[in-house]
Amino acid sequence: MVPIITDNWGRKLSIVIGFIIMIVGAVMQGACQNYGTFAGGRVLLGFGNSFSQIASPMLLTEIAHPQHRARLTTVYNCLWNLGALIVAWTTFGTANLNNDWSWRIPAILQGAPSLFQLFFLWWVPESPRFLIAKERDDEALAILAKYHANGNDQHPTVQFEFREIRDTIRLEQAANTSTKYVDFFKTKGNRYRLIVIIALGIFSQWSGNAIISNYTSLLMSMIVSISFALMVDRVGRRPIFLLATGGMFGTLCVWTLTCGLYEQHRAPGANIAMIVFIWVFSFFYATAWSGLLIGYAVEILPYSLRAKGLMILNIAIQVALCLNNQANPVAMDHWKGEEGTGYGGNTWILYLIYVIWVFFELCFVFYMFVETRGPTLEELVKVIDGPDAQVADIDMGHVEKDTALEAEKREDAGVEQVQYHSKV
Repeated sequence: MVPIITDNWGRKLSIVIGFIIMIVGAVMQGACQNYGTFAGGRVLLGFGNSFSQIASPMLLTEIAHPQHRARLTTVYNCLWNLGALIVAWTTFGTANLNNDWSWRIPAILQGAPSLFQLFFLWWVPESPRFLIAKERDDEALAILAKYHANGNDQHPTVQFEFREIRDTIRLEQAANTSTKYVDFFKTKGNRYRLIVIIALGIFSQWSGNAIISNYTSLLMSMIVSISFALMVDRVGRRPIFLLATGGMFGTLCVWTLTCGLYEQHRAPGANIAMIVFIWVFSFFYATAWSGLLIGYAVEILPYSLRAKGLMILNIAIQVALCLNNQANPVAMDHWKGEEGTGYGGNTWILYLIYVIWVFFELCFVFYMFVETRGPTLEELVKVIDGPDAQVADIDMGHVEKDTALEAEKREDAGVEQVQYHSKV
């Protein structure tokens, strides 16, 4: 449903629908009188979140200046740690209330961010790429000029962006009047995108992070993730992904070893080492898998498949989370040790499974993840599709000549008008 709305009626409308549904869900939860209503409100919150969660990064990356695009879209997904911190302190503050408001206040406040953003979304522009896709070229050019060149619609950068976006989208539309999910299987480039998108969703949840997420520092994760998000243009996406996944693999190896030593041999200090490496693992996970999960996904998807691709990514994440919630507790319970001490347990076997899996992730990232630093969103299609890419060939030199010529014409017209009025 979300791709249909975003592609036909705009990114902003999908976000608005999501906000309204989440506000209704929060009110239902906060005012509920029975468990059924509470659960229904929770379902609405998740449903509404899907609308805004998919459309928001699309809108952000499509209106951002090319020089800021990567950092903005990568930082975007790092800020969930900030939300988690706010929730944690809110519930901590209301926990001492000896009445229903101890849980009603946090439930109702879930709708506050949506209400706040719903108000300010009025001043956020629509995606210029969506407007061009709907043949509203003048509106798109005005937005690009306002936010990328202080209102100068003849600025070479604005004209280059506008022409490249317009011509590329026209080529995509000529090749495919309406996109479908089956388009992911039609070309080698699209099959690659589908595999990487699904891998991003699964790897982000199946890297061992699910079994330690309750013990990590939200503040540290937020600082680390945002710091590395701001470096994506200087360092590149591949090096950060490789650093993160390689670091997670090494940390899990040591973690599994210390866990086995503690459980099987009661090695002194092994339990302390396990705690230390939980933090080390969190550091490496936060370097890439918090921010680049979305930042990388929106870059490898062309305009025509961006909404559908993010929907597939979201589904992959939810499926992975669901399996985590079911499988990890069973494994932990099956291999647990003595009550209180943990001696004699075999939970190291579960960690060993993750070691093998994360090694596979590292190999996958090394061989499959391409570098996306540098090109514009439209030009990135060439990186994946090669010579078959449906991308407009716009020369910046020609654009600069055209804009200079247009400026001269306007200047001459202004001089002629002044001379005419002076004669009159």
